[in-house]
Amino acid sequence: MKVLLQDRALLRISGSDSEVFLQNQFSNDVSKIGSSIAQINAYCQHQGKIIGLFWVMRYDANFLLSFPINLLDKIKSRLQMFVIMSDVIIDDISENYYQFGFIDEKKPDSYSINERLSILIEARNTNAEITMNYNHEWNKACIDSFLPEVFASTSEKFVPQMLNLDIDEIGVNFSKGCYPGQEVVARLHYLGSAKRRLFSFVCDSDLQVGDSLYCALSKAALARGDRYKGSGIVVTRVKYDSLFYCLATLDIDLKDDEITLNDEHGPILKRLNNE
Repeated sequence: MKVLLQDRALLRISGSDSEVFLQNQFSNDVSKIGSSIAQINAYCQHQGKIIGLFWVMRYDANFLLSFPINLLDKIKSRLQMFVIMSDVIIDDISENYYQFGFIDEKKPDSYSINERLSILIEARNTNAEITMNYNHEWNKACIDSFLPEVFASTSEKFVPQMLNLDIDEIGVNFSKGCYPGQEVVARLHYLGSAKRRLFSFVCDSDLQVGDSLYCALSKAALARGDRYKGSGIVVTRVKYDSLFYCLATLDIDLKDDEITLNDEHGPILKRLNNE
């Protein structure tokens, strides 16, 4: 299935120092990006919290960064701060190219994100075939694939481990050089101290990115007068048929407990056992 990916920005990073520049900024090993791969990369601040999450692709001698468009100004201005004297040019080409997603289908010149999903970048001055809006299909496939996003409302709220980016080093490479927040991310990894992970849920009530997950406390806590505690954040969501599906962070030790949305009176989220 071909899907026009709406509301995504596209930055082109060019210049002789572009690979070294990105290698010094991002969490994954940019030098390992092949010609048909969209590599997941986190852009972290010094405390290890993710500012933006990108699909990074090689495009001729340049690199392309695809990410939610509501982070465009924040990402572009921050990257530009670190160019300094390097031969690096950052261009916003969001209006010049279509971004198409393919589900369970691989096209020539497309970039594989994972086993199910790929992305094709196509110039708008071509006779590109614009399909109907199937973004709900794409978003559901992303949730099924545990492919997270970071939006303006959730920027700087997650460390990579919360989004499972360290698992199989899908979005974090622990043997590459330094990048912003690397010490924090590496410390969590080597201490094995990630207490919150990414899980998928289904709910029969509407939910939004940034909503909170709550969980009942122990009997001892209830005896003290406490009722519920915050335990996670909705990362992505989609309405599919009559239900609402989402990826959300959750304290690992609460994964089998009853989880409600936003407060103790909120709708119940049912965890899908597909992680």
